[in-house]
Amino acid sequence: MLLLALDTATPAVTVALHDGSSVVAASSQVDARRHGELLLPAVDRVLAEAGLGLDAVTGIVVGVGPGPYTGLRVGLMTADTFGLALGVPVHGVCTLDGLAYESGVEGGPFVVATDARRKEVYWARYADPRTRLTEAAVDRPADIADEVAGLPAVGAGAVLFPETFPDARAPEHVSAASLASLAAEKLAAGEELLAPRPLYLRRPDAQVPKNYKVVTPK
Repeated sequence: MLLLALDTATPAVTVALHDGSSVVAASSQVDARRHGELLLPAVDRVLAEAGLGLDAVTGIVVGVGPGPYTGLRVGLMTADTFGLALGVPVHGVCTLDGLAYESGVEGGPFVVATDARRKEVYWARYADPRTRLTEAAVDRPADIADEVAGLPAVGAGAVLFPETFPDARAPEHVSAASLASLAAEKLAAGEELLAPRPLYLRRPDAQVPKNYKVVTPK
């Protein structure tokens, strides 16, 4: 097994290789505006570090979000393209699950919250690093204050809104190394992973204007 994992659902552009037992190589850069520019060089970098070619990859793992439309689609389209070109399966993993897994928070429930912009967070509640209790959602922090009160919180969304998440903890952004490790663990256990389809949770910012006139020749 050699999994190529990548995620662009948060400001981090993150890539990793996993051989089924451990992470072979990894790269992460935080730049919310350069996902498309940074992703492929990061793939080249981790392959070079591992001394392997792309043709050695036996599966792709991609973070499906939730995340902003523009950044998220960069990773998903790249993963689909690699899967088609190599003839290998493409597995989706919820980005929030990757953060929960990486956090290592034990001893009770906790929350993962990432920045959804518009003064909102993408979030979910977890029993432990491998067990999500709720579906991923997008809300204003003040609207979920009662649901998350007293719980540790992981992710950049928690850091941004300390009045709702006073016990914010690392990491802020997901790493592909954690996505790959979680996916490898699930695959080894025979668990089914998600389809590589985006988890947007809301409509994209770009909208067709109201009263739009279609101009076509008669």
